Amino acid sequence: MFDNIYRGKKVLITGHTGFKGTWLACWLLKLGARVAGLSDCIPTQPSIFEVTGMAGHVEHHVGDVRDLATVQNVLAAFEPDFVFHLAAQPIVSVSYEAPVDTITTNVIGTTNVLEALRRLDRECVAVMITSDKCYENVEWLWGYRETDHIGGRDVYSGSKGAAEVIIHAYYYSFFRAPDSKVRLASGRAGNVIGGGDWARDRIVVDCMRNWSEGRKVEIRSPQATRPWQHVLEPLSGYLALGAALQRDRALSGEAFNFGPRAEQNRTVLELLGDLSRHWHFASPDQAYDVTGNIPFHEAGLLKLNCDKALFQLRWEANLNYETCVRLVSDWYYRYYREAADMHALTMAQIGEFEALATQRGLAWTR
Repeated sequence: MFDNIYRGKKVLITGHTGFKGTWLACWLLKLGARVAGLSDCIPTQPSIFEVTGMAGHVEHHVGDVRDLATVQNVLAAFEPDFVFHLAAQPIVSVSYEAPVDTITTNVIGTTNVLEALRRLDRECVAVMITSDKCYENVEWLWGYRETDHIGGRDVYSGSKGAAEVIIHAYYYSFFRAPDSKVRLASGRAGNVIGGGDWARDRIVVDCMRNWSEGRKVEIRSPQATRPWQHVLEPLSGYLALGAALQRDRALSGEAFNFGPRAEQNRTVLELLGDLSRHWHFASPDQAYDVTGNIPFHEAGLLKLNCDKALFQLRWEANLNYETCVRLVSDWYYRYYREAADMHALTMAQIGEFEALATQRGLAWTR
């Protein structure tokens, strides 16, 4: 997998206690990497980091990415070969409640990671993760390309756009030189679903919590269309990007979109109906009610054009929609209903994802 590039390497993940960070840490361990993480807290209760017992598998550092000294000390002590920067305030609704925290975490935190990399004085590959919401969303029908306008109507989107501007500026100011020891690129993805996400104001999370307690869920935007993708899809893109950067300096400074197949665009209503069947509801009416109450601005349509990742990284999405829904439903169902070994289940789902990709002959499986 990934040309065996991560085996035996030291990989630092910021935000490793979060949903995506924990899945990435699990996959890197499976790939044979030595993994360390920097995070200021366990972000949710329950937490995928805790239910998978990851504190016993990675080098766990507690600290805030908004503190430059902390970030610099962790990088200097661990001396990573790769850095994946995922630490963020990731919730749109929270950005309305805590705009300053959102901006300082997403913009200053990103700046601090870049500054620590500048001072590292060591060969290192960095993949800086932002979001599809970094784009100025004008509700058009085609996917956003990496060259499209950056911006946003809400603080969260603005903070992600700003992070992209800072990444771009740091590359041209410090990392563009041929003798730079750091190679970096940014990855953009969104609408990620998967087992172990317990963040607030996310429709799949709300379903799993409510259904586990025998309660219906309220849908505020039933016709909102999203290109739903399993968490392992963008992670495969981030890992492919890190491996490509290690091989080819020419990719440094670039940005890449990672999204699902076009056929995975579904409305919220369609997704919940499919999820509910895996939870054995006799009828969707037993699973949810439509309220139509939207308390803050949300995009009605947002999707990415991933042609650049296909042509330059030979990356493409792996799962069909039905498999994505099954993996998500099974993870939560076995957690809530069967008290399964969640570390083993998470690793097994990664193994299934790899096997399916190998059957399809995807380039990163080599």
